[in-house]
Amino acid sequence: MFPLTSSKILVTGGAGFLGSHVVEVLKARGAREVVVPRSSAFDLTDARAARSLFETVRPDLVLHLAARVGGIGANRRHPGTFFRDNMQMGLHVLEEARRAGTPKVLVAGTICAYPKYAPVPFREEDLWNGYPEETNAPYGIAKKALLVMAQAYRKEFGSKFVVVFPVNLYGPRDNFDLEDSHVIPAMIRKFVEARRSGEQTVTLWGDGSPTREFLYVEDAAEGLVLAAERYDGEEPVNLGAGREVSMRDLAGRIAQGCGYEGAIVWDTSRPNGQPRRMLDVTRAREWFGFEARTTLEEGLGKTIAWYEANRGRIVGS
Repeated sequence: MFPLTSSKILVTGGAGFLGSHVVEVLKARGAREVVVPRSSAFDLTDARAARSLFETVRPDLVLHLAARVGGIGANRRHPGTFFRDNMQMGLHVLEEARRAGTPKVLVAGTICAYPKYAPVPFREEDLWNGYPEETNAPYGIAKKALLVMAQAYRKEFGSKFVVVFPVNLYGPRDNFDLEDSHVIPAMIRKFVEARRSGEQTVTLWGDGSPTREFLYVEDAAEGLVLAAERYDGEEPVNLGAGREVSMRDLAGRIAQGCGYEGAIVWDTSRPNGQPRRMLDVTRAREWFGFEARTTLEEGLGKTIAWYEANRGRIVGS
């Protein structure tokens, strides 16, 4: 059991969507000190800045959550940027942790690392059995490369690096910018805005047939902290809810939750993305006792309520 109450913990990306919830869990667990670096002071894509961060903080535990992320559209527009920035940040964090002798690092990977046609539910053993879905492959491969690095550093240097692969996340404080948001916040914003303006149709990408699994962000934060506390192995671990829903069903649920009563139009000229996504979550349950507690209905209700309450503060609303 890693001693949170006597540790200085560095959370990269700790001011972001997932990171802010992780910081809250760490503080609730009595962590001695939680350090959240800002990119304006420590740009982790720069090796010198990463070294300066580790020399300044000297952490006992690192949760590496910083990432360049976005939905299908953002991944299609910026594949090189997504690969470069995620690869650089991860490489620099792990190298500087090794150099500083940091006792433990937990790295958040991504479900986008899995092969496009991986058998459902996705098992960790299938990570290398094919190429990821093309629209987000650069991002997924950059994250998967960090698993290789973590395992290689463990073998050569004895570094205690752990890698967890969360499924698609959603919840309060998510990114609702339609240019680069993920599917749930994008749908919520579209349906709320359509309801408020009296629009009779909302257009969504694809044909509605793909399935996805979603994990409420507060559950994800709890799972990551449990992994940091209890798991020390070299094998990757999925973090999810173990339930899938079709895009068509999801859209109907969100529209209802937002009070939108118009039509939903599917733009089949737009990509569907990966056909199916759902994780096998056996390892997380058995290896460090994590099980998602929030149902999709509960999580969507909380997320919609948060957006409605904070709509005026969101840029462009």
